[in-house]
Amino acid sequence: MKKYFSLVLMLLLAGCSQARTIPDPVVDAPLAKASAQETIVFAGGCFWGVQAVFEHIKGVKSATAGYAGGEKSTAEYETVSTGETGHAESVQVIYDPSQVTLGQLLKVFFSVAHDPTELNRQGPDSGTQYRSAIFYRTDEQKRIADAYISQLNAAKVFSGKIVTQVAGGKQFYPAEEYHQHYLVNHPTSLYIVINDIPKVRALQKEFPQLWVGKAI
Repeated sequence: MKKYFSLVLMLLLAGCSQARTIPDPVVDAPLAKASAQETIVFAGGCFWGVQAVFEHIKGVKSATAGYAGGEKSTAEYETVSTGETGHAESVQVIYDPSQVTLGQLLKVFFSVAHDPTELNRQGPDSGTQYRSAIFYRTDEQKRIADAYISQLNAAKVFSGKIVTQVAGGKQFYPAEEYHQHYLVNHPTSLYIVINDIPKVRALQKEFPQLWVGKAI
């Protein structure tokens, strides 16, 4: 039985560890000439794995798990988990545009962090709280995100159409402390091992020029 379980686990890991090869964005902002700070929010399924990916990227100052898309009064894990709050499990990324461009972050988001063609689900998790979304803060971010989605759809990079929402004017609310840096704190969790560690390893393999931190 133990040998059988190990084989199943290896097959699951093999199926989850493949990053998608996608083109660089045609529309992007150039690297800033001076250090600065910009913020954008990504939603792509369970925030544990998305946070783990982005906190390993050069130029990312912080990646915080939380909720976006709904009201402050419902920004609480058990309530969000009902799928009726309008919130999506999200990660707020604060980055230095002199070290990494938004286009580079978007390429990681679409190729490594999640599957943008799954509607209201991601892997084993389903519900509107697991939808794919980009919550932008500036018109420039919206322009770059919209252009990249159009580019990827036109190139038919994925077998299905990208369903990622691009929305503005949404507040971000940090999640409970026990959700922060979950992969780091629970590296042997079966959910983390199957669903999230392969994403981080794919980031290191496919984007060595962006990778920072210890190997996983």
